[in-house]
Amino acid sequence: MDVDRDRDPAGRARNARPRDALGRPLPRGAVGEERAPEGVLRTPDQALTEAQQLLDAGRPFSAHEVLEDAWKSSPEQERQLWRGLAQLAVGLTHLARGNDRGAARLLERGAGNVAGYAEAPPHGIDVAGLAGWARDLAASPPVSRDAAALAPRLRAG
Repeated sequence: MDVDRDRDPAGRARNARPRDALGRPLPRGAVGEERAPEGVLRTPDQALTEAQQLLDAGRPFSAHEVLEDAWKSSPEQERQLWRGLAQLAVGLTHLARGNDRGAARLLERGAGNVAGYAEAPPHGIDVAGLAGWARDLAASPPVSRDAAALAPRLRAG
């Protein structure tokens, strides 16, 4: 076992380096953003509220982690929805990092995953608005890379 690699208590490789607001690793010893804890069980309302707060703060990478937890713990009939929401957040992360090609792929994939829920959107999620937002960004990346300014509204209203 490589003793220089960061590992969690179960022995799985984990990068413990600090990260910036967009999830990029910083040098060891640098001050980074507080990371969203992984594996937290949240109600759908809690996950959406926390993810929206992170998006509004320009932290789509952390929002992605919250939505990924929801995806992994959601009932089977909602898995594609939560997976798509996580993909939209990481797509925004790539866009903010300047990776337009990767952003477009993830935004399109996320839009496709959430679109199937447009007829009866659960949890007040603005499925149609999110799919449209993602496809518009994928088709025409903006000049601005400000993740907070580009953040979508997860819920209608």
